[in-house]
Amino acid sequence: MVSEPNGARPTLEAVAALAGVSRATVSRVVNGGAGVRAVVQERVRQAVRELGYVPNSAARTLVTRRTGAVAVVIAEPETRVFSDPFFGRQLRGISRELAAADTQLLLMFVEHHADYDRIGRYLSAGHVDGALMFSLHRDDPLPAMAERAGLPTVYGGRPGWAGADRAPRPLYVDTDNRDGARQAVRHLLDRGRRRIAVITGPLDQTSAVDRLDGYRDALGTPEPDPRLIADGGFTAHGGERAMAELLDAAPDLDAVFACSDLMASGALRTLRARGRRVPHDVAVVGYDDLEPAAWADPPLTTVRQDVEEMGRLMARLLLRLLDPRKDLRKGEGAGADGAEGTGGAGMDSGDTDSAAGADAADAADAAELAPVITRARLVVRESA
Repeated sequence: MVSEPNGARPTLEAVAALAGVSRATVSRVVNGGAGVRAVVQERVRQAVRELGYVPNSAARTLVTRRTGAVAVVIAEPETRVFSDPFFGRQLRGISRELAAADTQLLLMFVEHHADYDRIGRYLSAGHVDGALMFSLHRDDPLPAMAERAGLPTVYGGRPGWAGADRAPRPLYVDTDNRDGARQAVRHLLDRGRRRIAVITGPLDQTSAVDRLDGYRDALGTPEPDPRLIADGGFTAHGGERAMAELLDAAPDLDAVFACSDLMASGALRTLRARGRRVPHDVAVVGYDDLEPAAWADPPLTTVRQDVEEMGRLMARLLLRLLDPRKDLRKGEGAGADGAEGTGGAGMDSGDTDSAAGADAADAADAAELAPVITRARLVVRESA
């Protein structure tokens, strides 16, 4: 018995009648409740399939107190998100993990300051079960909004906002930005480069701060030549502009570490326009290892962080936070390639209690939830 395409929608009562059980029993089965024998559950599911019954989402929410949806909040304008492949890769990892758990993704951007009020109202109104937030800035109000709403939240990136050091400590996923930057600059030093500039991201974001600190570590000085430091804002145009500033201030520079591949692509354009050969005159290293790095001219030496896997880990941690009983490793997203937990990965930033020792996918499934920091790895190509 299957419902007609244009006929009346099958009801809970119809399912109960076909399965030979009470309406309450059907409600418990379709809404994930406990206390129903396996054989009865199978009869109900068979009746659901035969009738083509679709549970009412509003009714399910009343029973389970869950919406089946997660908000993904990116603290950047829409134009920035859709022009930077970093965000696309991270969203792909998040989306796949949530889809495997039959959870919907709601995407929200911060285009203007007024958007914070709109996002705060939505998050506190019970429309979603939890939130994933990333690309946060130092003065960002989003973490406080999530805390006031009592909303389970996982962050992308090491916390750096006011109050982040209070207990309970925020749950987050990041890569070891500081060590990745060290690898990049040490590679340039090993190639005989001595006047190494850096193009940073916005220094109100912890990833940019950590990469600048790694640059300082590798050079062995807490105060490098200020003429060799410029902010490129994590954009291609910013990298182009910052490279021009650096060449004007320090024309004798022989290498540049750009703290994102987008900024490195902009730097390559400026170097080409100024007649500087890469890597003969100026060597260039980026950060991220997204697809455009291999397409650059010349192909870009860069630091690889597994952005998609970091998205998966964020979603997996949140799902575990929402339902600690769930074995998330059975989902399609489990066991993705590349990311590893690191024992000392975050210690330079004070992250000594990060999940450690095992594969990061296993770390996200650990019995005790903890921040996860993945390894960064240098990928050598022709630009350096």
